[in-house]
Amino acid sequence: MIEITDEQFDELINDALDSLPGEHVKQIKNVAILRQDDPTEEQRKQLMLRDDQSLYGLYEGVPLSSRQGQTRIFPDKITLFKHPLAMFANSPDEMREQIRHTIWHEIGHYYGLNHDQIHKLEQ
Repeated sequence: MIEITDEQFDELINDALDSLPGEHVKQIKNVAILRQDDPTEEQRKQLMLRDDQSLYGLYEGVPLSSRQGQTRIFPDKITLFKHPLAMFANSPDEMREQIRHTIWHEIGHYYGLNHDQIHKLEQ
């Protein structure tokens, strides 16, 4: 586990966004990228997470592939969870890479991809 301030964590999030392929990031519209210490109990229940499972990030919204021309949609959210990510990482570089991976994964959900499709793209 590494110690990291909120400001350092925000900087790593910004660095990760800057490092992602520009085409995918530029096309994201109406999405807030947030930091939270831990998932809420409601989020954990909604995802049916066991006590021994961690959650690094969460996409909440209507994926582009499901909008069917709707224009009046609340902003989507991608939330990164600082404490689980810090527990995973043994170094700042590891933390940086896991944040980048998590954002990429959640952006995949924004585009309507499921876990299998995201993992296939990562390879």
